[in-house]
Amino acid sequence: MPDDTSIKLTAGEIAQRVGGVLEGDASRIIDGVAGLIEACAQDLSFLGSPRYMQYMAQTAAAAVIVGQDWRGICPAAVIRVRNPEEAFFKIAELFRPAPVQYAPGIHAAAVIAADAKIGRDVTIGPFCVIEPGVTIGDRSVLVASCYIGPHSRIGDDCLFHAFVTLREYTRVGSRTILHNGVVLGSDGFGYNNVKGKWQKIPQLGTVVVGDDVELGANCTVDRARFGVTRIGNGVKIDNLTQTAHNSHIGDDSILAGLIGLAGSVHIGRRVRVGGQVGINGHIRVGDDAVIGAQAGVTNDVPPGTVVFGAPAAPYDHMIDIQASIKRLPEFKARIMELERQVKELRERFGDK
Repeated sequence: MPDDTSIKLTAGEIAQRVGGVLEGDASRIIDGVAGLIEACAQDLSFLGSPRYMQYMAQTAAAAVIVGQDWRGICPAAVIRVRNPEEAFFKIAELFRPAPVQYAPGIHAAAVIAADAKIGRDVTIGPFCVIEPGVTIGDRSVLVASCYIGPHSRIGDDCLFHAFVTLREYTRVGSRTILHNGVVLGSDGFGYNNVKGKWQKIPQLGTVVVGDDVELGANCTVDRARFGVTRIGNGVKIDNLTQTAHNSHIGDDSILAGLIGLAGSVHIGRRVRVGGQVGINGHIRVGDDAVIGAQAGVTNDVPPGTVVFGAPAAPYDHMIDIQASIKRLPEFKARIMELERQVKELRERFGDK
């Protein structure tokens, strides 16, 4: 909990704010939030998954937000709500330190082309480079050491953390957050083998990122071979992901860390993709699909389908496969016993 906070609430006040039912001491003072394991005597915590149930009896938290059907032992006050995670984060917002504010202005160490168009109340920090033909919308912030390539466009109210790179002709919508080390518009991975030598294929397209997008640290999105690599509105992508040339990610999809999309992958709207997933080139993933962590996607995924595994397959099918794999030692023993019996019968009656 940050030292500069002065917010203090009682368990009873928190229960009122989240519309919960309190069981325990309503007067307990809370001045911070933490996980069940890390929580101290004046922290609020929550139980969001059954896997953490074992820590309820051990937590030192002052109060814990739980689901309406939770049953168990807990030394803390308990606040029952319909959605523990939603309620917890509503309260966590109250204890969050004030966001860092960046004063509008252009740092003396920034390098800005004479024809760049800079909007109102823009912040451009030290060692940023703004190349010719660039347009930056109102109130956008480039914290430090950002490179904005020629003829790129940035919308209003964007926040680019340090070391963001936009290559030439890249377009970013409004209210988009790019974390440290994001690279948009580097060349796609395209080569032809000519007489045993790899010859580069020119990458002539660009990258277009929509509004309200957030890309985690060290994400990379390659420019298209021709046309556009597109990240739709409201997309959220975790750290260390690769989106290859000509791929499209539909509106409001969310992708976890260490994902790799090969070229020309088309992901629909509201798709959820777990960590460490790899998707082959030219694959189409339908709207509202879910891809489990570490899946290897080698075939199209229909809309609304849940898949996992490598190669990825529908959930019910993969559950059957996983159940069978767990029984392999049993199957092996049974086969060995059958082989022994067959051998015994052959020795007794002859091999006929």
